[in-house]
Amino acid sequence: MNDLVETVERALAEDMGSGDVTAQLIAADVQAQAQVISRESAVLCGCAWFDEVFRQLDTQVQITWYAKEGETVEPNQRLCNLTGPVRALLTGERTALNFIQLLSGTATDVQRYVKAISGTRACILDTRKTLPGLRHAQKYAVCCGGGTNHRMGLYDAYLIKENHILAAGSITQAITTARLRAAHLAVEVEVETLEQIKEALAAGADSLLLDNFSLHQLREAVALVQNQIKLEASGSVTLETIRAIAETGVDFISIGAITKDVRAIDLSMRFFK
Repeated sequence: MNDLVETVERALAEDMGSGDVTAQLIAADVQAQAQVISRESAVLCGCAWFDEVFRQLDTQVQITWYAKEGETVEPNQRLCNLTGPVRALLTGERTALNFIQLLSGTATDVQRYVKAISGTRACILDTRKTLPGLRHAQKYAVCCGGGTNHRMGLYDAYLIKENHILAAGSITQAITTARLRAAHLAVEVEVETLEQIKEALAAGADSLLLDNFSLHQLREAVALVQNQIKLEASGSVTLETIRAIAETGVDFISIGAITKDVRAIDLSMRFFK
């Protein structure tokens, strides 16, 4: 959330351009009240972005929330009331709703996956497959839904994948170089075979990414590693398949779709007298 202000600034600039010509049809001194209503069951997420939109437009806008961040809301539930200058309310409506609908959609989807693996040792991880410019916001939404953040970007952990291994010459060489360059960063290695798992273990990897492993292969990997390091399963994960993946004993299951293929939650903002 450290880029929240800048993210909202960009979104408002994108929408307003040189100014909201339609809102200017209303006199500047007119006040109004509005409320946001949920049209479906969802995990509420993004209130801070919603608030920031109106803070940047006009600090006279007052917002009272009746639902809490991370709370499950139901159809036709009132989420918040807004009071203030009508121009600000009209101008900010779409941008504010865009944030809260998108982030609630992410949080809601994550919660479905979290519930699907309840009782197993596995945790849901996000990936870098986020909407451009909204990574911090979407990763925050993942946590609201009960998931766990993977690395934030290319800078805060090593993830040595197939192309890195080919370019470096071997798994061992890639890990050795990583330790020399930044020993404080975690090193995860994508592996495709049991032999690569053995090599990564011997070279001192912190965790392994098991990409598109079958259930049988996942169980073999869990048995081979014997809790020496963390195992992450990834690839073609759905709500229908995730329970069986979790039951193999892996520690994490990463899902790109929770931040990449997002369906916005249906919310509406209505003015009232």
